[in-house]
Amino acid sequence: MPVEVCKLSRSNTSKICKDAEYCYPNRGFCASQQMHFYGYKLHAVCSVSGVFQSIDLSPASVHDIHYLKDIREQLSDCTLLGDKGYLSSEIQIDLFNYANIELETPKRINQKDYKPQFYLYKKQRKRIETLFSQLCDQFMIRRNYAKTFEGFKTRLLAKITALTVVQFINKTYFNRNINNLKVSII
Repeated sequence: MPVEVCKLSRSNTSKICKDAEYCYPNRGFCASQQMHFYGYKLHAVCSVSGVFQSIDLSPASVHDIHYLKDIREQLSDCTLLGDKGYLSSEIQIDLFNYANIELETPKRINQKDYKPQFYLYKKQRKRIETLFSQLCDQFMIRRNYAKTFEGFKTRLLAKITALTVVQFINKTYFNRNINNLKVSII
């Protein structure tokens, strides 16, 4: 998911998140939203029930596939459902050989061996998209007024933690669907 630091037109003069060279934001392109942006990409792994298991932040110009190198160190013996940005047969083989992780990504329609993705995978894949939508709409994760990279990371983590706490309260205290975030807690 793209997370903008500022609008593209202000990117040349912006000093936001430029306190250390290792964390400079840069320009990137989000194919699913057909937009160029200046900032970072938020990568996340969530469980089937909708709880975040792992999150990471990368500069916008870094390809999504590089996040999977970090995942292979964190997870093993599981199936990951990715979007079309993670489509790479070499990476799929590497993940399976290294950590026994099966990466399921939908094929593009113009590929030779195209087959529609299994229905259950599509349904489970929608869970992460819904979580990202909830982060955008209800927790306003894209509205971030931090000036330093540390502040930026802290605010993103606080919003993701708030979502996780609401999920925990829904499950533990109210015994209802953990992803009903608009329901009053009191």
